[in-house]
Order: sequence, then structure tokens, then C-alpha cells
Amino acid sequence: MIQVISFYIFAAILLASASMVIFARNPVHSVLWLIVAFFNAAALMVLVGAEFIAMLLVIVYVGAVAVLFLFVVMMLNIDFAELRAGFVSNLPLGILLAIVLAVELVLGIGAYRAGAIELGSAVAAATPTDKPNIEAIGALLYSKYVFLFETAGLILLVAMVGAIVLTHRQRKGVRPQNIGKQNRRRPQDAVRNVNQPVGQGVEL
Repeated sequence: MIQVISFYIFAAILLASASMVIFARNPVHSVLWLIVAFFNAAALMVLVGAEFIAMLLVIVYVGAVAVLFLFVVMMLNIDFAELRAGFVSNLPLGILLAIVLAVELVLGIGAYRAGAIELGSAVAAATPTDKPNIEAIGALLYSKYVFLFETAGLILLVAMVGAIVLTHRQRKGVRPQNIGKQNRRRPQDAVRNVNQPVGQGVEL
């Protein structure tokens, strides 16, 4: 009984916070409502026994993506008057896209009710009952899918290095950082102890 009540509470808060993400006028408030939605979605995942997905939602989406969005939005100098003016000018295009999406939803629901297309026989993976969900996923990732898992990590590493190389620019008037020289610097060359007299300025 408590699980059913918790499900309806978390689901209602999730739907309400997701709606506030769209309808909030302040972008910072939208990101905060998005964080609330992620927390309630994680709670729903815990209720169905998928604690690994719940942990990913909290650590990855709330701890990294949503916080990054929040800092980016707070650092931007947003002119709300210009934002509303752009909303009014793009209103016809937005209405057209909303109509297209509504038609696609109606067609999708109609196709689903007509019957699913049998593309092949679905084979359900055996779910172990003697170990937790996270332990079972880890054992599967590092045994059967270890090469695919390492390949995904290698692709992400190459993408990160490529983004750094593409965005690196030599700016005029800015000396490049010499990592080797910084590592070879001795502590006595970096710090100088001065017996500064009272009432005099600091000599640079």
C-alpha cells in the first residue's frame, strides 16, 4: 500500500515539476524545476527496483548536467524583454511545430492501438534473484559486454580530446603555459619570505 501511495506522490510531483520547466518564465527557475523532476524520477526508479538507473539520474543528470545548465544560465546575461520579443515573432512557427507534433502523437497512438509490428521474437534476459541490481549490471558489463564498454569509453576519450584540440586557440598577448617549466620550479624559487616593515607598501 505504501508503495502505491509513494508512486502517485512522486509521479504527481514529477508531472508538476516537468510542467513548470516549460511554463516558468525565468530560465533559472526552469533548471531548478528540472532538478526536482530528476529527483522524483530517481525515486520512481527506486520503487520499481532499478536503483542503478536512479543513481545515474542523481549523479549524472542532477550532479553534472543540470548543475552545468544552471551555471551556464546564471552566467548568461539574458535580456527578458528581448526574449519575449523573440517569442512573439516566432509564435507562428511554434504553433506549426505544435500542430505537427500533435498529428504525430495521434498517428502514433492509432498505430499502437492497431497492433504492434512483429519484427522478431523478443528474448528476455535472465534476471538473477540472488544478487542486487547494480551487481548484476556490473557483472554483465564487465563480462559479456566488456569490449563494447571499453570501446564506448575510448570513443568518449577521443571526443573529449578532439573538442579540446578544435577549441584551442593561440591568443595574441597571452603567453602559453609551459607545463614542464612549472613542474621543474623549486619551492624556494616560487616563494620569497620578506620581513616587511610596518607602514610601508609591498615591493613587487
